[in-house]
Amino acid sequence: MTLTLSFGAHAQQPSDVYSTYGVHNPPSDSPCTFPTCVYAREPGQPTDPHYPAYWSSNWTMYRVFNGYVENPPPYDGAPPSALKPSQDYEVSRGATYYDSTWHGPAGAGAMMEHYEDRCLPIFPISNHFSCSFISLGDVAFFVTYAKDRPQGMPPVCLFSPLNHPPRRDFISHLPYSAGDSARLGNRVQGYSFWIGHADGKPMQVGVSPDRTKDQAIMFGYAFDSQPTPDRVDKSAPPYRHPQSFYFSGYPLPPANAPIVSQNYTNFAMIKPDPKTTWDLVNKLDPKTLPACQLFNPPAGALAIPNAGRAPTWGDLGK
Repeated sequence: MTLTLSFGAHAQQPSDVYSTYGVHNPPSDSPCTFPTCVYAREPGQPTDPHYPAYWSSNWTMYRVFNGYVENPPPYDGAPPSALKPSQDYEVSRGATYYDSTWHGPAGAGAMMEHYEDRCLPIFPISNHFSCSFISLGDVAFFVTYAKDRPQGMPPVCLFSPLNHPPRRDFISHLPYSAGDSARLGNRVQGYSFWIGHADGKPMQVGVSPDRTKDQAIMFGYAFDSQPTPDRVDKSAPPYRHPQSFYFSGYPLPPANAPIVSQNYTNFAMIKPDPKTTWDLVNKLDPKTLPACQLFNPPAGALAIPNAGRAPTWGDLGK
């Protein structure tokens, strides 16, 4: 299935406000298929799952660099057995903490994604370091750690002044993919699209066929199809748990991450502890922080010349 309908020009924003198609900032900031960046579900498609009001989860991240065309996500845990660890993909780990009930000066909602030893590989730099993204209201911070911080990178920088945590109903901004869902026997509800690099507009629903060679960028998410009880809060009604977040990383060296999948483990309605999450940045004034420059690192930080770069999420809609 392809997408051809689009509506007008989106708002021109500063370079550190990114097109997120309604997930992290207003619809006006992205060249969406529909003005609201919301997909109405068609007859026969499942209803949309929602995040719990707050939760915590570990996850395993698979950075797939070989065989991804023939073995697309979503994955049921590790990639299919045709792909071999180290030879075709790398395994790392992290955790996400989410609280939609948080309120602060910059707005509502808090989220922290922590990547241990391997940072999010969507930037044209090596990801061999630990990092965290923390969004408090509309402001998103990027945190690195003394144990493995890259030379010249600040402990905290401003990732974006307009990048809030996904709302509980964020999945409404992604098209349902019957193909993604069927790949795991419809045990999951898969949602994904590819974005064209030239105009930043959604161009294809579903991961397959792979469009990495076309310099397109993919964003996908899967929830379990069947509601199940929460692992910790036994009084909560059963709900459809998040299964995986799958997406295009930076496809060339040094990141070498054409396809990435974060598969959730130990998901539960545990309210995050501010002392180990939000308090890392909560007292900082975003106006005093340096810009991160992750999508466009300073000269000398890239392993390849700028002329040889592939498009990144930071280029979409620019």
